[in-house]
Amino acid sequence: MSFLEIAQTRQSCRSFDPDRAVEQEKLDAVLEAVRLAPSACNGQPYHLTVCRGETAQQVAKAVQKMGMNRFASHAPVMVVVSEAPYVKSAALGAKLMGNDYRSIDIGIAVAYLTAEAASQGLGSCILGWLDDQALRKLCGVDAPVRLVVALGYPKEGDPLRKKVRKELHQLVNEK
Repeated sequence: MSFLEIAQTRQSCRSFDPDRAVEQEKLDAVLEAVRLAPSACNGQPYHLTVCRGETAQQVAKAVQKMGMNRFASHAPVMVVVSEAPYVKSAALGAKLMGNDYRSIDIGIAVAYLTAEAASQGLGSCILGWLDDQALRKLCGVDAPVRLVVALGYPKEGDPLRKKVRKELHQLVNEK
């Protein structure tokens, strides 16, 4: 599958098959894609905690406050993405340029994760509605949790939804 095909078909899965486990080799491929993702000064200022079983269920509860993300309980894998310290050169650049490279790098890493998940036939959903303190305690991390990615196989018959996006001319201009 080409990258453009992945971009055209990848969607936020909200209907996971809870009875179908993610094979370790597929999870390893997804995590390797994150490892290879570009980041400012190659610093990779993030940490991933992969949760399965009862821990994944506890993570699901931490993203379901106020009735949100109910489908997360069916995802067999939950990947908790937390911040890690900048490398010195990226920290200096962030301070001098006033740019939050860590957030950018986390976004790129998660984009790589979800793209590789799609290429492996897995569904994913990026979740930003989360209980940071509960997830820190659950995962044993001191740094802020920025995202959680639900990962697993979509239920059979889960339809591909039509993508609603801005037209290219609304996003791009040339000078």
